[in-house]
Order: sequence, then structure tokens, then C-alpha cells
Amino acid sequence: VVASYPQHPHCLGLYDPWYGKWYADDSVSCLFPELGPAIGFAVTVVFGLNDPAQPAASYLDFVDFLLSARKPSIVVCEAQFPPEILCRAGIFGGQSGALYKACGAVGLITNSPVRDVDEMRELGIQHIARGVTSGHGSLALRAFNVPVTVAGMDVLPGDIVHIDENGACKFPADRLADVCKHIDAFAEEEREHSALLLAATDGAAIKAAWRKVISKGVGLDDRSLK
Repeated sequence: VVASYPQHPHCLGLYDPWYGKWYADDSVSCLFPELGPAIGFAVTVVFGLNDPAQPAASYLDFVDFLLSARKPSIVVCEAQFPPEILCRAGIFGGQSGALYKACGAVGLITNSPVRDVDEMRELGIQHIARGVTSGHGSLALRAFNVPVTVAGMDVLPGDIVHIDENGACKFPADRLADVCKHIDAFAEEEREHSALLLAATDGAAIKAAWRKVISKGVGLDDRSLK
């Protein structure tokens, strides 16, 4: 309902469905599908190499900010490392997961790998990451409460972020009520369409059911009805 089907009556059209940077690409994936979805207010942070020539922020100040943020929160981390290091930078693990949970976070998304997946699974915090690795080197917290880009998704502090086994998406917090208003109706409509398709007993019935699906404006060209 956020943007995918601009012609659908339950779509809010908050972004360009293809070029708006409102959802994460396939460079990241969900680590714990069994934990189910997580949704919260974005707390943004940037990590990078520990370089004296680059700015750094206090981790304790970040903890204070995380504690004061709206709850529940989702930590959204942009990892700014050279490509040859980014794929090895497991900057989040069991200890950071415990810290973030203590501060009220229910999930984390990052473009870096993570580690200690057994510990993080037990914490019950959902994670979206580029994969898993076993270590990292010296690093610095560059900034927090700033706009970030993670896996092609632009996130502002305080945005609503939803993460689950399908990935991540975001939308402005002031549209939360609108999203909630439309999401149940949209989901019920999709269930009805699936039931029609599965109940069809021949090709004509299948095509009739599919024509009804397409007519609702699910992103297919009108020529698909011919």
C-alpha cells in the first residue's frame, strides 16, 4: 500500500514505485524469518573505519539518543567501508544486540554483515543484513540521527521501518495511520483473489479470476487484459 500499485485504490502512492528509494534491494536479507516481522521508528547511525582524519561521535551519546527515541525502534545502520572491507565487516553481534534490545530496539538493518547469529537469535531481535562473517577490525561511530542509505533505501530519523523475511521498507511516521487503514483491506482483497484462482476449475475460470486481479491495478499493463 505504500507505493507498489499506484493505480490501486488502497495504494497511497508515497513514492515512485521503481525509482523511489523506499525499500531495500536484494543485497540484504532477513536473518531470522522465524522471528516474524518487526516495525518501529528509525534510529539511524553511520559506522566506518577508525580514521583520525574522519569525524567520530560518542557511542555513549548514541546510547542516550537510542534510549530517548520513540519506541519501538529499529536501528538503521549505514556501514561506510571500502568494498574490500565492507564484505568482511561484521560490526554487529551479540553484545551490540543486547545493548540495542536493552534500549528498546526490536530490529536492525545494515548493509554490512553481522556475526554471533546464535546469540542474536536468542535475543529475539530481527536483523536484515548482507550476510554473516566472523569478525571485524577497528571501527568508529561516524554519526547518528542523520539521513542514511542502506541497501538502496533512504531512511530519515524517525521514519517507520518494517522488516521481515521479504526485506525492508519505510514510510514517513505521519502516514502510519493511513498505512494501517489500507493494509488490512488490501490483504483481505488479495486473500479473496487467491481463493478465486484456487477455486477455478478450468482455463476460462482461471483467466476470469486473473482478469479481476489485474483490473484492480496491480502494476500490469492494461494490455494484459486482452
